[in-house]
Amino acid sequence: MIRQQAFGGSLKMLKGGLHCHTTRSDGKGTPEETMRLHAENGYDFLALTDHRIYNRVNFAPETNLTVIPGIEINSYMDRGKGVRHLHVVCLGPNDETNGFENDEPFLCDDVADQYEFQRYLDEVHARGNITFYCHPEWSSTPARYFEDLVGNFAFEIWNSGGAMENHQDTNAAYWDELLAQGKRLFGVAVDDGHAMSHHCNGWVMVNAENDVRSILDALREGKFYSSCGPVIRDFYVNDEGYAVIDTDDCEKIWFCCDRHPNRQFEGKDGAPINHAELNLKGNYDYIRAVVIDKEGRRAWTNPIFLD
Repeated sequence: MIRQQAFGGSLKMLKGGLHCHTTRSDGKGTPEETMRLHAENGYDFLALTDHRIYNRVNFAPETNLTVIPGIEINSYMDRGKGVRHLHVVCLGPNDETNGFENDEPFLCDDVADQYEFQRYLDEVHARGNITFYCHPEWSSTPARYFEDLVGNFAFEIWNSGGAMENHQDTNAAYWDELLAQGKRLFGVAVDDGHAMSHHCNGWVMVNAENDVRSILDALREGKFYSSCGPVIRDFYVNDEGYAVIDTDDCEKIWFCCDRHPNRQFEGKDGAPINHAELNLKGNYDYIRAVVIDKEGRRAWTNPIFLD
């Protein structure tokens, strides 16, 4: 059996937000308001990732939210020829191994391409932070514009702000293209909340202890799934070579892999479904699953790699 690392064990799955903005940059809510809203919606941890200014502060300690230190950085490409830019969220520890001070600015110059942007990623990683790539559709960056960036553990497969404002970054665009190249990138659902209505629509469920170091380690290792509502209970490949997923009641389940059509399962005569199995007899390098509820909201497993 190969079980996706998010599942199994006795730890509580933690609900977390990895990308949001406040009045510290261009968000509409104060840090205090933003944190309280997430606590009211059942979040266990939250990263305030305002543009170009690092945060390590818990602005609402009464919420008991675990605050993940972080920042969003970006560079423009092809300025004057329309919109194309590279955005990355950086997440770091809350101890002396984090090379960023609270309120420290981090500014990036314009770059010609991803290879020139790499120096900023290298600096962030050298300061003890992990990174993921942001809203590729909104940034007008198909996979070829960011696929060779080194060191990201994930990229955004759902972005609530982009989905609600621009109908973009809603369902893992480019993920299978990258996975087919052998790039082991995980997928994160985030809000990128600017307007208060953007918040609490996309999150990660992480298999970790509720402390910053454990959460960062679990993210780096792919011990999480992403959701806009549906609950995933288990995902594994059994000894007979079947991919198996268990969920709370939902409407549809898709199994996805490059070089194979998506395989859809749904209940008979509109009945809910909470279990599906797919025979992987057709030369699969990896398998991932998407869960869809009756409201059309999705959840995404990270891939199980079969090589």
